[in-house]
Amino acid sequence: MIFLAYLCNIKLWGCDFESRSQYQNVDQAGHDLDPYSGYTENVMNKEALYGKTLDDLKEIASEMGLPGFTAKQIAEWLYKKDATSIDQMTNVSKKARSALIEKYEIGLVPHHSFQESVDGTKKYLFKVASGKYIESAYIPEKERATLCVSSQVGCKMDCAFCMTGKQGFQGQLTAGEILNQIRSLPEFKKLTNVVYMGMGEPLDNLDEVQKSLDILTSDWGYGWSPKRITVSTIGIIPALKLFIEHSKAHLAVSMHTPFDEERLELMPIQKTYPISDVIEVIREYDFGRQRRISFEYIMFKGLNDTKEHVKGITKLLNGLRCRINLIRFHPIPGFEHVSPSQKAMHWFRDELSSKGISTTIRQSRGEDIFAACGMLSTDKQNS
Repeated sequence: MIFLAYLCNIKLWGCDFESRSQYQNVDQAGHDLDPYSGYTENVMNKEALYGKTLDDLKEIASEMGLPGFTAKQIAEWLYKKDATSIDQMTNVSKKARSALIEKYEIGLVPHHSFQESVDGTKKYLFKVASGKYIESAYIPEKERATLCVSSQVGCKMDCAFCMTGKQGFQGQLTAGEILNQIRSLPEFKKLTNVVYMGMGEPLDNLDEVQKSLDILTSDWGYGWSPKRITVSTIGIIPALKLFIEHSKAHLAVSMHTPFDEERLELMPIQKTYPISDVIEVIREYDFGRQRRISFEYIMFKGLNDTKEHVKGITKLLNGLRCRINLIRFHPIPGFEHVSPSQKAMHWFRDELSSKGISTTIRQSRGEDIFAACGMLSTDKQNS
């Protein structure tokens, strides 16, 4: 989605397939710590344990006649001890482990391939159960490391500027497939932040996205602070209300223009959920001081970069505590617009800032790799 959209889509060159063997090592107990060792071709159609919530695991334990506390033990192995096989769950009885192995597997899947930019940005390609491909972007900085994850295969929203939308909708990701992008990342332990801004519309897959958020933030899961997580949306109002009420993660809304007709040309969702209605819904909730609201604004030369747009944004956001992220656009096939100059973007930022709206220009990363949202997976699926 938006976060990947600002990464530049230069022609794919020499995308190397990474050797799995370089990650092989063991802990002191002899357990394989290879992040790929939990992956098996699911020829027996076993169900993945990874991505199950504590309630899901309690249901599994109950169905198998296991003690209730087994669910919490399994959750601890999955999300705190990073188990890559059921046999590693040594405080679960051998009989119980054997029964679990009959029906379940951990379900981790390694990345299929990756590209690395000279600035350290990495674009990872994952194959999911449907046989399709999704993308994640790892973006390291001095004091933080962010992963941008996908929530769907393709997308229904058909935004004019988005390559993922041109794929059409090809399927929902499960909570396990969303979280696998995090867990199977070689840099997993370095991550400080996760943003749901990759392929797809997160709130069009709210149940699985919410499950993944629960696993990330619950005490029985990874125990992350919600302040480390941002979920982006195009503005699906019914799902937006549920997300605000049931999650404490930060919210990012795709705006791109304050004017109805212009936004409709860029984003068909505007017809059903106008940006003004989305903002009115946001105003109904108390986000407190710890939860952030931001608006994503991809800039297009001559389209949404004028003084009138500054006035329109100021009127639309009047009194709302939020910030705007200005994003440089890099062309995709079939879309005629280009980004304004850096000078024009600085002017636009300064104009909004002078109106009391906190505004930043998001730094472009990965400009030497095939990193715009949907470009790498589209190339792979067309190959």
